[in-house]
Amino acid sequence: MSVPTSARARLGFGLIGPRRSRHTVSVEQLASMALPVGDDGMVIGVDAEGRPAVLGINRPTPYDVTLIGGLWTAQVLALRAAATGARIVVETGRAHAWTGLAQAAGGGQPCISLHDVGRVPPQGASAGSPVVVVRDCGMRPPRGRVVSGPWQSVVTLLPYLSPVAPAFMKKASLVGIQRVSPDEAAQIGRIAHLPATATQALSTLADGVTLWCTERDRQFVMTQATDAETGLLGGARRMD
Repeated sequence: MSVPTSARARLGFGLIGPRRSRHTVSVEQLASMALPVGDDGMVIGVDAEGRPAVLGINRPTPYDVTLIGGLWTAQVLALRAAATGARIVVETGRAHAWTGLAQAAGGGQPCISLHDVGRVPPQGASAGSPVVVVRDCGMRPPRGRVVSGPWQSVVTLLPYLSPVAPAFMKKASLVGIQRVSPDEAAQIGRIAHLPATATQALSTLADGVTLWCTERDRQFVMTQATDAETGLLGGARRMD
C-alpha cells in the first residue's frame, strides 16, 4: 500500500495537531509588553523615576568598577551579584566585617570566599562560572594579583577620595560615588566632568544613594534593601 506524499513527509514526527491561529501582536501592542528593565544583570536600585536600575556585572570583556562609598552598598552589590550565579571573591583586610555575609549567602553553598589582601589566587572565570572580585583594601589598595578579565569583574571599594582614587576612577568602566565632603565633591566633579548640579548634590546624598557614572552617562540610584538584606546587613548607611 502506497503512502500519500503528504503523510510520508510527516513520518517520524507524530500526528498533525489541531490548527490554531498564531500568537501574534501588532506593533502598537508591543509597548505594553515591555519590561521596566533596560538591560540584563542585577538590579542595583531605582532611578529618580522609580524605574529599576540594572547593572550587567558578568561580561565577556574586562570590567572594572570603582565605588567611593560605604561597605553596606558594596555588600548589597556582592549579594546581588551572587544571586546572578557569579562567584564572589572578597579581598579584604577586615574579614570580620564580611564573615557573616559569606556564611549566610548562597543557602549553604560556598558562593562568597574571603581572602587576605594580596592573597587572592587565580579564579578560572568562565561564561559558565563568572567571578566578581570585591577589593575592600582601604584607602590605598595595593596592586591586585587578580585583575579584571573575560567573565571576571573587579569592584574596588574606596571609603573616601584618597590620593589613589583619581587613577582608579580613570581606569574604571563604571564609577559609583556616594556622599562625600564638599571639598571631595569639587575634586570628583573635576575628575569626572560632572555638571555643577551633580557636583553639589554629592555632599548631600542620602544613605543608600549613589551617583553612577560612565564616560557618557550619569544616573542617581537609590539602593533599597530587601527584607533579607536588611536582616543580614541592617539599614542603608554611608559610614561603617
